[in-house]
Amino acid sequence: MISKAILLVGGKGTRLAPLTNTTPKPMLKVAGKSVTEHQIVKAREAGVKEIVLATSYLAEVFEPHFGDGSAFGISITYAVEREPLGTGGAIANAAAALELEIDESIFIFNGDVLSGHDLNSQANLHVSKNADVTLHLVEVEDARAYGCVPIDEEQRVQDFLEKMDNPVAKTINAGCYIFSQRTIATIPRDTVISVERQTFPSLLSSGATVLGYQDSRYWIDMGTPQSMIQASRDLILQPEISRATPSPQDASLLAQGVVVDPSSIVDGGSYIDADTVIGARCRISGSIIGEKSEIGSDVTIIDSYIAPRSRVESGSHLKGEIFGF
Repeated sequence: MISKAILLVGGKGTRLAPLTNTTPKPMLKVAGKSVTEHQIVKAREAGVKEIVLATSYLAEVFEPHFGDGSAFGISITYAVEREPLGTGGAIANAAAALELEIDESIFIFNGDVLSGHDLNSQANLHVSKNADVTLHLVEVEDARAYGCVPIDEEQRVQDFLEKMDNPVAKTINAGCYIFSQRTIATIPRDTVISVERQTFPSLLSSGATVLGYQDSRYWIDMGTPQSMIQASRDLILQPEISRATPSPQDASLLAQGVVVDPSSIVDGGSYIDADTVIGARCRISGSIIGEKSEIGSDVTIIDSYIAPRSRVESGSHLKGEIFGF
């Protein structure tokens, strides 16, 4: 139904430092694959044939990895922002790389979100109501940390509210949108614009049809190192979230060339990247260990992120740490 998409992968990921000092946040691995690859697979499985990666920070990393998309069963092109343009500017810039009909609509994906929601159901709502924009919304127990997006009984968005002590709704913006071409055409090119703070409120004030598709299946915003670790754990322990993830082996995922001493335990949804060696009597749980790392003997690593090519000395105990960057 909707065959084209834009994936916003230009952010610097300041809150994820030091993980993002040399790797853009969408290219960080969770459960064995980059966040971007998980999103590309989800889009492809929903029927998307063509996707534009809107890049900025470390833009040169993406094309050598994904190429023209043929290896991933989808057509991939690239729109590079020389200076960050915000979400709205990025969308306008990337949309120019797509040949869109005036009555066509496209998906827009934020590059730091993983979601198990039904893209086709979101698209059905959008098309059936001839909407200008349809947002994916999730319901959270406490919306104070997010700001909220109240909707009425007809699923029309009523407002976009900033963070507040007493939110009027539990539904929040989950970072996946469907835009009609007529709406994209109203966003100025080569201008710094935020869709959240400028485009969406402007659309509401003009009487545009802005809908909220509520689907509270799995969703996580990977804005911090700990949420990145959590996302990787979740994908491994609950492979139904993303069919791109192999089934877990003993509640962990080991890449090619990993060597684990038989006396050691790796569990809790850990991901161990390629060619890592884990010594004797270690316990690794709920953690990510980068490629070509060397873990000594009698090491405990819990809920931590170990940089690629790190060496963890024997007897070390790490819990909730970002190590080796």
